[in-house]
Amino acid sequence: MLPLERQNAYRARYAAQRPGWRASGDEFEARLRRWLRPDSRVLDVGCGRGGVMELFWQTVALATGVDADPASLREQRTGMPVACGLAGALPFAGASFDLVLGLWLLEHLERPSEALLEIRRVLRPGGRFLFLTPNARHPLLWANRLGQWLPALQRRLVPALYGRAEADTFRVHYQANTPARLRQLAGACGFQVDRLDVIADPSYLAFNEALFRLSTALEAVLPPDWGVHLLGDWVRAPD
Repeated sequence: MLPLERQNAYRARYAAQRPGWRASGDEFEARLRRWLRPDSRVLDVGCGRGGVMELFWQTVALATGVDADPASLREQRTGMPVACGLAGALPFAGASFDLVLGLWLLEHLERPSEALLEIRRVLRPGGRFLFLTPNARHPLLWANRLGQWLPALQRRLVPALYGRAEADTFRVHYQANTPARLRQLAGACGFQVDRLDVIADPSYLAFNEALFRLSTALEAVLPPDWGVHLLGDWVRAPD
């Protein structure tokens, strides 16, 4: 198993080797802090049990979450208002939010354009969609795709390797998970791409010292747009 403490220790070592590098979660939080204001209205799509809005929901004018999984909502940690619903049919009026978050959301969407059009609808003009999602070009994602063909094996491996409960493992489709595909979707769904960052992170395969060294070497030779995570900061384009 790869405990979070060990993974973070490897990340600290990787950061020492690459000045200026930050893990994708830290980058996402920094980006979010940049845009949050006391009068912000924020929607967390795919909020699950909590996530990054646990830190901020009481500091803004309005924060709410939506998720398709009722079990996750029943165990919501934040205390912020939540609703059960699909990303492709958001239960909110148009132009209701200044900021929409999609943390580990896009990879689960079979028809991402439907969700992106809905996110655009509920954003005010000039509002922002911030997201973090895996990069389907990374070799780790190739292995995950193989796991989709052997779901019983995947259900055993994910808890064993990462300590994640089976109930927290949801089907992935990777229909919006390369830089080129995301830029295409942004244009088609009415967004302007402010930032789309590719972030490397060798810690996901670092189950021991040897694998950390191997993963670090692999990241050094992979093409620049093959990093394991994609962080987006998009702006709702005018009508």
